[in-house]
This record gives sequence, C-alpha cells and structure tokens, in this order.
Amino acid sequence: MTTIWPWLSLAGLGAFHGANPAMGWLFAVALGLHRQSARIVWLSLVPIAIGHAVSIAMVLAVVTVFGAVLDLRNLQLAAAVLILGLAGYCAVYGHRHRVRVGMQTGMAGLAIWSFLMATSHGAGLMLVPVVLSLCLTDQSGIAGIGNSLPISLAAVGVHTGAMLAVIAAIALIVFAWVGLAALRTAWINFDRLWTLALGATGIILLIS
Repeated sequence: MTTIWPWLSLAGLGAFHGANPAMGWLFAVALGLHRQSARIVWLSLVPIAIGHAVSIAMVLAVVTVFGAVLDLRNLQLAAAVLILGLAGYCAVYGHRHRVRVGMQTGMAGLAIWSFLMATSHGAGLMLVPVVLSLCLTDQSGIAGIGNSLPISLAAVGVHTGAMLAVIAAIALIVFAWVGLAALRTAWINFDRLWTLALGATGIILLIS
C-alpha cells in the first residue's frame, strides 16, 4: 500500500489538472464549437496532452538531476521556496498573464500553448513531493539519475494519462450536451483552488 499511494497521488493530481479549464479542456471545446467539429475537439486533446507532459517532464528532469547532487533536505527547501513564491504571485496577481492563442491556431500552436500554460502555472512543481518520495532511496538524497529518470518518466505517464482522461470526459460532455453558455451559471474559480494547491505543495515540502 505504501508503494501504490504515490501513484494514486499522481493520478489524482492528473485528474485535478485535467479538471482545470486553464489546462486545456475549455480551449478544446471552444475550438470545436468555433469550427463546428467534434473531431477538432478530439484532435486538440493530443497536443494539449503532449504540451502538458513535456512541461511536467522538464520540471521532474531538473529535480532528478539536482536531487542526484544535492542533499534531499536542501532540495526540498529550494523547491518549497520556489513553489510558495509562485503561489504568492498567483494569490496577488491571479493568472492574469495568460498565454493568448487564437481560434485559428494549429495543432503545433496548441501544443506550445499547453506547454506554456502548464509551465507558467507551475503544474510540474505540484508533482515534486510525490516524485521525491518515489525516487528516495536513503536519507541523504534521491537515487542516481540513471535510476530516477525511468521512475520520473513513469510518473509523467501516469499523471498525463489521468489528466487526458478527465479532459476528454469534460470536453465531450460540455461540447455535446452542456455548451459554453451554461458554464456561466456553474463556474468554479479554479485559479483559487490552483493557488491553494500550490501553497499546500510548498508546505508539504517544508514540513516533510
């Protein structure tokens, strides 16, 4: 059970990221409605997932490399400061500086947009505590790069798979039955939830 919980956490975070409209499902639905095509909705999920996965993988690769040469506690503190700083920025300014992509963008542009959105929102940083627990081999630090990278890649796969499943489900429901207009009366402020999640991640790293 102790080994499965980190993977369940990765899947849960993937579901949380997928439910956030800023991570792509809202754009996929809007793009599909603009072009009057359900096929566009489904096609857009691929570059959205790729962009998100690349952003997550880059963050975890940096953590893996630094974790191989730094003391674990110092790495945790550095990551906590970075995450809490980003959470504070989001709390003060919100997510106002969004990446703008028009409805005429292609699949490559959508992948770049997804990558930038995930990176600017600190999506990969939320996975740091879980990946550290998976790669940790002793109290002095995490495993060598050769051992940690496969685990990190598996973490990216589990996280992205869960995110893609949630995005696909929400996009299908909204596109086929709900419509964007109905969301105005049932909107959830994910910016606040996201900021709270970032703050919680930083606190977990500080006290663990």
